[in-house]
Amino acid sequence: MAINGISPTDSVMAIRNAILQKNAALRDVASTGPVDGASGAGGTQGTAPGGFTEALNSALQQVNGLQNQAGEAAASFERGETTDIAAVMLAKQQASVSFEATLQVRNKLLSAYKDIMSMPV
Repeated sequence: MAINGISPTDSVMAIRNAILQKNAALRDVASTGPVDGASGAGGTQGTAPGGFTEALNSALQQVNGLQNQAGEAAASFERGETTDIAAVMLAKQQASVSFEATLQVRNKLLSAYKDIMSMPV
């Protein structure tokens, strides 16, 4: 009951491991402080150039990849190339959950931006 020889459990574990690796990488970036002589003016610490942007871009690419995999799994099922509906539904749910999580992060970032912009100077 596996798509392309990968069981649903292995797929979930692979996603879990990827999340743990990204968390560790983000923790390492956050703990390094200023990079390349960047001054910590005002007592703030700098991050690696593009650190947040790269992390966000990577997360969006991962969500896009999950959605593409789910679409391919559904199309494969529709063509009759696979008969494992459980794996197809799992792929669809993984894509759905990752999209919802990304949407919630976007909403929180937008809310924080609006709060900051409405602060009196």
